[in-house]
Amino acid sequence: MATRAYVLMISMMMPIFLASFVSADPDLLQDVCVADLSSDIKLHGFPCKSNITADDFFFAGLAKAALTNNTFGATVTPAFVQQVPGLNTLGVAMARIDYAPGGLNPPHTHPRATEIVFVLTGELDVGFITTANKLFTKTIKMGGVFTFPRGLIHFQINNGKVPAAVIAGFNSQLPGTQRTADALFGSSPAVEDVVLTKAFQIGTKEVEKIKSRFAPMNKK
Repeated sequence: MATRAYVLMISMMMPIFLASFVSADPDLLQDVCVADLSSDIKLHGFPCKSNITADDFFFAGLAKAALTNNTFGATVTPAFVQQVPGLNTLGVAMARIDYAPGGLNPPHTHPRATEIVFVLTGELDVGFITTANKLFTKTIKMGGVFTFPRGLIHFQINNGKVPAAVIAGFNSQLPGTQRTADALFGSSPAVEDVVLTKAFQIGTKEVEKIKSRFAPMNKK
């Protein structure tokens, strides 16, 4: 009888255990837990601060277009937990991405979140690649929505002649971003040339040339 009761209890608890594993961020244990970004305490997330105000839940940084006069012609303005401390433990975040004509948000991944974008202005060619190396791509225009599954390499490029912008949503307070090229050619310390020459089937000179373009990242 005790064994049956134990099995029944485990079977009832299993959905709860599974849910905790598949959720992007941990579930809430209280109404709010505004991040104390100045704390030295290391947690899975951020410790809660005691004195909170409405400003902890507010951010005006997505209202205006960002400058796009950079290498890729695109700029991401995050509204993550660092910008909105009130997002701590809530499992959501946003960002604005602005693209000059020809601007590219280069191939990257978000290891902790699925992303969904809403086109504010202009149009973009977007896509993601599955683990079977299948590319899903589409042109999205103003008012359109597109989703990039969690952890998959994806990109957006403005092939139009006018600027474009999107608002992105994430199911994590801190989705993380890892650009593919930056990670491989701009890591610190640097990835060995032999790894990259074999992986990309190119010569050492080509690898060194590419690495030189990411040299500032290697020095950080």
